Amino acid sequence: MNFKFVVLCALALLTGSAVYGQDNVIDEVVWVVGDEAILKSEVEEARMSAQYEGRKFDGDPYCVIPEEIAVQKLYLHQAALDSIEVAESEVIQRVDYMTNMYIANIGSREKMEEYFNKTSSQIRETLRDNAREGLKVQKMQQKLVGEIKITPAEVRRYFKDLPQDSIPYIPTQVEVQIITQQPKIPLDEIEDVKRRLREYTDRVNNGESFSMLARLYSDDRGTAINGGEMPFTGRGYLDPAFANVAFNLQDPNKVSKIVESEYGFHIIQLMEKRGDRIKVRHILLKPHVPEEALMAGTARLDSIADDIRNGKFTFEEAASVLSQDKDTRNNHGLLPNPQTNTSKFEMQELPPEIAKVVDKMKVGEISEAFTMIPQKTGKEECVIVKLKSRINGHKATISEDYQNLKEIVLDKRRDEVLDKWIREKQKHTYVRINDNWKNCAFKYPGWIKKD
Repeated sequence: MNFKFVVLCALALLTGSAVYGQDNVIDEVVWVVGDEAILKSEVEEARMSAQYEGRKFDGDPYCVIPEEIAVQKLYLHQAALDSIEVAESEVIQRVDYMTNMYIANIGSREKMEEYFNKTSSQIRETLRDNAREGLKVQKMQQKLVGEIKITPAEVRRYFKDLPQDSIPYIPTQVEVQIITQQPKIPLDEIEDVKRRLREYTDRVNNGESFSMLARLYSDDRGTAINGGEMPFTGRGYLDPAFANVAFNLQDPNKVSKIVESEYGFHIIQLMEKRGDRIKVRHILLKPHVPEEALMAGTARLDSIADDIRNGKFTFEEAASVLSQDKDTRNNHGLLPNPQTNTSKFEMQELPPEIAKVVDKMKVGEISEAFTMIPQKTGKEECVIVKLKSRINGHKATISEDYQNLKEIVLDKRRDEVLDKWIREKQKHTYVRINDNWKNCAFKYPGWIKKD
């Protein structure tokens, strides 16, 4: 399934509005899907974003783009009907990842703010809304296709029926093992964070606004702009420690005790409870990681790497005992690819910091220590990696690339199911298209209903 357009729209929201406004073009509604309008400015912003990314359209972008936005609105409407929820932690991870991607591409946080003509907080807020919608679309799609199964016989039949010139090319893939260490944060830094949170609690108890303090001081800039407010969320979508405290709150006028999560330290205020869901506002503070702590962490990992190279123990043993990455240490440090449920990655699927290092390595080689910010936590950590294997690009074979071929067959089946769902959903959805935007060869012709 292709979720690329969801991300493209995020960049469009950042880049397009400022430029579009400079053109002094009068905005107008070009499509209506259900009760949702699609504006000319949205389409223009997405087109400019695609141009920035070098995307090529199969057809007129002024036809392709509004149709893609319309399809997304169909998914979002169904997600609302089906009460599809997105964990706040997932939204934060996506926003952190996209922010870090922009910083890496543009050069620095300051350059990013200058490029988009927005503050970091404004950028994160724009990305936050887009990330939440994108994740809802993905979850809705997954609900529609999650039960699809493919048998080995179907994969073999697909490969057997392929013409020689249609056999897929499998890009270079790598397997990577990882050992991570969290830099040790000084106790006085942690105590300072707790002191500040206690101070904010006292200020709220003395009549100051929790929302205003969140806007001023919270390190979760995505919620800070809304006074620390989080959407209605179920317990399972929150960090366990955060959820335990939040769901035990009873009085909206009280502030919680300080709670530590994987993201940092919080204080929480109850807003409303509805059955098994809760709405809260919070203030997050992340302890500052001193440069000395990062240097100490990388030095420790460089020492571990030297011990491995000298045969004192293996990388696998070190990963199992010393790594602080709970997702990989029980599998000898082997990174899992969540997109394919295998251990193989194409280079563009790896976190950019790891891809940059692995690209220059030989199989079996261990890197020098470096730092990275994982999408999941948004907290800087120290890392060494080992290149376990590299499979150079080649034409697929059933023996070597069964899993890849299975994914191709699965994707075809998923696309068929989603296409059928979209065509059916069109029949029961109000759609109005501006006359000037109708002359298109739409992928899904059902937008224009015959009288």
